[in-house]
Amino acid sequence: MENFKNDVEIKLVALDMDGTLLNNKGQVSEENRKAIKAAKDKGIIVVLSTGRSILTVREHADDLELTSYLVTVNGSEIYDEKRDLVERNLVNTEHIQWMWELSKLHKTKFWAINTERTWHNEMPEDFHKLNWLKFGFTIEDDATRELVFNELTSRGEFELTNSTLKNIEVNAAGINKARGLALVCSRLGIEMKNVMAVGDSRNDLMMIKEAGLGVAMGNAQDVVKEEADWITSTNEEDGVAKAIQKWVLANN
Repeated sequence: MENFKNDVEIKLVALDMDGTLLNNKGQVSEENRKAIKAAKDKGIIVVLSTGRSILTVREHADDLELTSYLVTVNGSEIYDEKRDLVERNLVNTEHIQWMWELSKLHKTKFWAINTERTWHNEMPEDFHKLNWLKFGFTIEDDATRELVFNELTSRGEFELTNSTLKNIEVNAAGINKARGLALVCSRLGIEMKNVMAVGDSRNDLMMIKEAGLGVAMGNAQDVVKEEADWITSTNEEDGVAKAIQKWVLANN
């Protein structure tokens, strides 16, 4: 891995947010901020690729003065540099209802993201009229989580990931961050081999595997570390900055 940059040039850096770019207080550290600015100054495109919706991604993108694409809700929505919607991939409303009933059956906490807002442990009366992007379960009990995961898997209609070890994130089948980044790259004329993707959870796994350089955070789930090309420090130790410094700034 130390010879990686001898034959591949990083042109785009894709960053997960929670557990990656953001520290445990939900903030961008000064070191991460400096590294992102230095990368941008060298002409590197920096893309936020997150499970969050545009509602809470936009403020961070603006704060970092990013003028690039945004991959949101695990790839359910892609926005261009003007924050205009490029692509939207919805979860079938009947599937949302089934998952909501599944959460009630197993007495789990849940959240659901539509194009207007995020709902936590409650749903609007008119939810059939809304456009849904993702459903998530938060389940502390391992046995219950496995049971719910198996029921979701048996349907064969979903993309299943997580953002912590205690949750399950559900997108439409085939929708993930890697697919979103591939779309961004095609629009920018960049190959995936020229992407460095950084993340910590299963919803980052596909982009870490498909990017030219996949970087796992020091606090990443074991399965993510196993698939990554390189492991950086934790999100509390400026891991994003260290990855950018090593693989982007030192080689451009």
